[in-house]
Amino acid sequence: MRIIADANIPFVRECFSSVGEVEIAGGRDITPQILAGADALLVRSITPVNEALLSGSAVRFVGTATIGFDHVDRCYLEDNSIGFASAPGSNANSAAEYVIAGLLEVGRRQRMQLEGKSIGVIGVGNVGSRVAAKCEALGMRVLRNDPPLQRRTGDPKYVSIEALYDCDFITIHTPLTREGVDKTFHLADDRFFSALKQGAVFLNAARGAVVDSEALKKAIGAERLRAVVLDVWEGEPDIDVGMLDLVDLGTPHIAGYSLDGKIAGLIMIYRSLCDHFGLPPRFEVTDFLPAPGVPRLKMRADEATDEEVLTQAVRQVYSIERDDGNLRPIAAEPAEMRGRFFDALRKNYSVRREFHNTTVALSGGRESLVRKLQGIGFGVEGSAEDGTD
Repeated sequence: MRIIADANIPFVRECFSSVGEVEIAGGRDITPQILAGADALLVRSITPVNEALLSGSAVRFVGTATIGFDHVDRCYLEDNSIGFASAPGSNANSAAEYVIAGLLEVGRRQRMQLEGKSIGVIGVGNVGSRVAAKCEALGMRVLRNDPPLQRRTGDPKYVSIEALYDCDFITIHTPLTREGVDKTFHLADDRFFSALKQGAVFLNAARGAVVDSEALKKAIGAERLRAVVLDVWEGEPDIDVGMLDLVDLGTPHIAGYSLDGKIAGLIMIYRSLCDHFGLPPRFEVTDFLPAPGVPRLKMRADEATDEEVLTQAVRQVYSIERDDGNLRPIAAEPAEMRGRFFDALRKNYSVRREFHNTTVALSGGRESLVRKLQGIGFGVEGSAEDGTD
């Protein structure tokens, strides 16, 4: 079996060589010529998988090691009896932790306490549901908007998008869809931003085109928003550097890039390929995950607020500021080189582990702080009552 795989899928050669010959290529370099004679194709989000790519090929299985699959023409695959698998939920926790890091960093910069503030979560699937749970653990009031889920479940916890407009924070976690009653293309447009509460904080870690970039720039220019955090951009990888200059935190589409999430996605599509071709799988997630870089943190809480401790803990495991700083120099690149710069940041992304790999040894802890640390994913040593470490 010959397998073509995106070079940005970690350990893809080591894993899939157990079932076939693996050839690595850049995600934007995968062409019909490269696919000649291939039986399977493994991608991430930057490779459009459609008739133009696959017509005339021998590919019988496509796997994308991502939650989203708007880059894959699933109707074409189905019509041509080509197997397909994605990795739903694999990097959902990573993306949710990114949002928590963004919220805490904005709170630190703006001297703004998160507890007691309201946040509207648009899209409450794998990522959004985790964001909502973590925000509730931080003591925020969460409003959930997800029309498909509301229709399917009838659950009154899902409210209209208009009900979110008065929230202190708004975060988007929808797929990108361009048609239908639940179309999300340019969901956040002029009307959306005009309706938001003055001084709201806006975050997008879903898909760039869910936001009308010109409408967002207009809202920032009119000082309607207190802060903006963007991980995704219209026109990636050739992003609008003018927009980057306007936002408070800008990162190169890496919210879901924890190593834990990447390897979970790898194993999900590996097992699906094995099942499709009737092959026995040999590997599990634990075969590829190294020991965490920060297994334990010792922290004192007696002279700091809950959110100061939370911010310190998160920054020692994941620095959203570093990712923002790494993207900023793209503005100095020649226009024709910016796409390569953006892609290189993603391809060479440093190892990032999720919070659950780290235990906080807490001295002078409080029950509220223990609950919040555990609620966003950390392990905690030392009881809130005795403050031991």
